[in-house]
Amino acid sequence: MMAATLLLILPLCLLTAALTDLFEMKIPNSVPLVLLLGFAVMAAVLGLPWGDVGWHLLAGLLVFSVCFVCFAFHLMGGGDAKLMTAVAVWFGFNHSLLMFLAQVAVFGGLLTVVILLIRSQSSRIMALGLRLPRSLLMEKKIPYGIAIAMGGLCTMTQSPLIILVFKTASGASIHY
Repeated sequence: MMAATLLLILPLCLLTAALTDLFEMKIPNSVPLVLLLGFAVMAAVLGLPWGDVGWHLLAGLLVFSVCFVCFAFHLMGGGDAKLMTAVAVWFGFNHSLLMFLAQVAVFGGLLTVVILLIRSQSSRIMALGLRLPRSLLMEKKIPYGIAIAMGGLCTMTQSPLIILVFKTASGASIHY
């Protein structure tokens, strides 16, 4: 029951990140921190072997390394890099991480095209009296936390950690 309750951490943190990025163009440091602490508690509750925990942390380290380079070259915001890293830990170093990253890329591309279209029509949108967040109309950056959240929400059921929770809740034998 505890593990099932902990499952709420990932989607709630992703939604929080998406909304704060949309309205404030920043992702609070508390979101990746809660994700990392949530993973640690989840791993303990599930009795995840240390070797498996290591693979999850390796996934986070690899994603962080790539995101850090992107951040250094001003291709990605710091909040986005921290969020990607923390979410990667929930997926681990396996095919589900690749699915997550691919979905983030797809949603990121779609989000960018939509925002560029909105910005190209911003004078018309404002003339209609529609109130859209500043991040959609005037910022020079893209609130990529939205794409990260969408990618995470769409692929979270492929995470071995989450699959393990469902198996545990159903009483199935556990083989991680």
